[in-house]
Amino acid sequence: MTHTAYRTDFYAWTKQQAALLEAEEWEKLDIPNIKEEIESMGRSQRKEVKSRLLILLLHLLKWQYQPHKNKGNSWRSTIRTQRNEIEIELSDSPSLRREVPDFVEYVYLRARKGAAEETGLALSTFPVDCPWTVAEIVDEDWLPV
Repeated sequence: MTHTAYRTDFYAWTKQQAALLEAEEWEKLDIPNIKEEIESMGRSQRKEVKSRLLILLLHLLKWQYQPHKNKGNSWRSTIRTQRNEIEIELSDSPSLRREVPDFVEYVYLRARKGAAEETGLALSTFPVDCPWTVAEIVDEDWLPV
């Protein structure tokens, strides 16, 4: 199988590359595409944490700024699920933890706009900067008041 299998039969390519690694046949490895896949995996994990943080922040904003709404189990469940998934990603890649503050800063503006759209409240209702610490955001027991 050649390096073109990377584009035509990805699964077969992965099996071939694993076999070459196992056999320590370094010269036969498809290094450029292996490098691309490793970089892609890292980007994917970063994207997953950001996506989960966006949903989490959106729900935390709705929780705090719609106190008259029934917060019920649905919102609580979404908040818990996002926190759990974030923790799973961070436990698999602990070095991502140091990037979480930057991720929060990046996604908060989007969560703020989403909260305004979903609640019908004015965008100005929600703070321009995230009102919570990272520790609060990821704390499984914490909810804004």
